[in-house]
Order: sequence, then C-alpha cells, then structure tokens
Amino acid sequence: MARRRKGRAVSGWVVVDKPAGVTSTAVVNKVRWAFGAQKAGHAGTLDPAATGVLAVALGEATKTVPYITDALKCYRFTVRFGQQTTTDDAEGEPIASSDARPTDADIEAALERFRGEIMQVPPQFSAVKVEGERAYDLARGGETLDLAARPLWVESLTLVARPDADHAELEMVCGKGGYVRSIARDLGEVLGCKGHVLRLRRVWSGPFDAAEGIGMEDLDRLAHTPELDSHLRPLEQGLADLPELPATAEGAARMRNGNPGMVIAADVDYGEEAWASYQGKAVAVGVYKAGELHPTRVFVAPDA
Repeated sequence: MARRRKGRAVSGWVVVDKPAGVTSTAVVNKVRWAFGAQKAGHAGTLDPAATGVLAVALGEATKTVPYITDALKCYRFTVRFGQQTTTDDAEGEPIASSDARPTDADIEAALERFRGEIMQVPPQFSAVKVEGERAYDLARGGETLDLAARPLWVESLTLVARPDADHAELEMVCGKGGYVRSIARDLGEVLGCKGHVLRLRRVWSGPFDAAEGIGMEDLDRLAHTPELDSHLRPLEQGLADLPELPATAEGAARMRNGNPGMVIAADVDYGEEAWASYQGKAVAVGVYKAGELHPTRVFVAPDA
C-alpha cells in the first residue's frame, strides 16, 4: 500500500516577490510550509541576491511548471561598469578592471548584438552541470570551467536609465535559460570597460507579475490561515500560453483515465499542443487530433 503524503492536497500557483538574500529553494520550502501543501516546486531559479517573481506551484499545478519555465520573462537590472567579478555579480571577487566608461550612444549601439537569437556562455558560478556536477560547486573549488555557449532568445533589451558614468539600468525580455549576469559580463567586454550585475529584479514571468506577489513576511504572518488561500491562483493560469479546448462530459471522463477524449475545437491545428477543460477546470494537457485531445499530462480532479 502506497504511503499517504503528509499535508493538504492543495493545488495552484503562488506568486512570491522574493527578497534579496534568500535562495529559491528556501522560498519554495516556506510556501509549502505556510500552505501545509503536500507538494511544491518553482518555475525558474532566481539567484539569492536577486529579487522579484518566483512562481511556486503547489500540488497538481506542478504539472504546469514547464509552461511557465518556457514562457517569456522580464528582468530589470543595473550593470556596474569598470569591474568584472568571479560570479559576474556584486557577490564575487574582482578579477579585472578598467577605467574606460561608455557613453549612452556606445551602450545603445552595443545592445543590438544582444537581441534576437544569441549564443550565451553561462557564468562560472551557475547551476549548469559539468560531468554530473554543478558548475558553482566546481568553481568554488577553484576550477576554471570551459562552459559551452547556449542559445537564448532575447525579445528586447533596452537602456532604461543612466544614473551616472559607472552604472546603466537595463530591461530585458527573454526566453528560457537566460543569464542576466552573462549579459552584463559580455556587454562590458564589448564596450571594453568590463562589467557585472549590481542589482537584478525579475519583473514578470509569463502571466505572473511581481507587483501582485506576496512577500515573505506576509507568508509568515498568514501561514496556516484561511486568509492565505486568497493568494492561491488557479493552476489553469500556468497554461495561459496554450489554447484551451472545452471537453464534453464523456470526453473529460475519458481523459482523466488517460484516454483520448472529445473536445470542442476552435482555432487549433491538428497535432497542436493544447489543454482541455471541463466546467472551467483543467482536465489534461495533450495533443489535438481530429476532435479529440490525446493527453500527455492528466490533472487529478479536486474532489478525487
């Protein structure tokens, strides 16, 4: 007999406005504890020094994590010119410096090469795996790593403000797997002045906005109270980038058992990924084929 999970069978998304100095794992653990949830996970790690949106999935919503991870995200960050660090942010030790400072026009011209489909080398201190080990663990041990460049889609990258000659505030909208620290490092190289990230905030991630997030103090204050549940968003929000297909009652029942089920299709092509709903609730994610959704992920009904 399978062991029963401890905690509530609560499902949905919690948007946390993460403060600096806290790891993403610590935030997930705090949310899981506050809601008394059986299961929790997050959609996209934030560095401990970074702030902003950390979207935490509870229960059945964890099945929608890949769709938030793949969604576009917006970052607002400050680059400090004149110094490169071991970690490409203010937490690291200085390893190179320059007295050169770029003009606004220099920065605007350089940003063009960081837009669209680019190749990006992750920071030495990153979660990239090297022969089964995390790069940051190897870097802490003193190793210098030859990390492979990875593709990144940068939707936009703009100069927002220039407080002084040493700093520039930028905003970037990008796809999955982007390292803002690498952007700052590489921008400093292109401009010939070195650079690192001084401050970093994730403004939004897919459908979730930092301005609507709950803070860690409120998580503590409202923990294990009915009021906290008002901060729980439907798991369906994690499927916002996929087309929704209403299912028939029979189709919903079939899909909940893992079988193809009848749906009412609109502007969906054969073979396209979509999600099926019944009475407004998600039933399954799958592939649409000739009037039916063939499920790849099935959601357990709330009263199951």
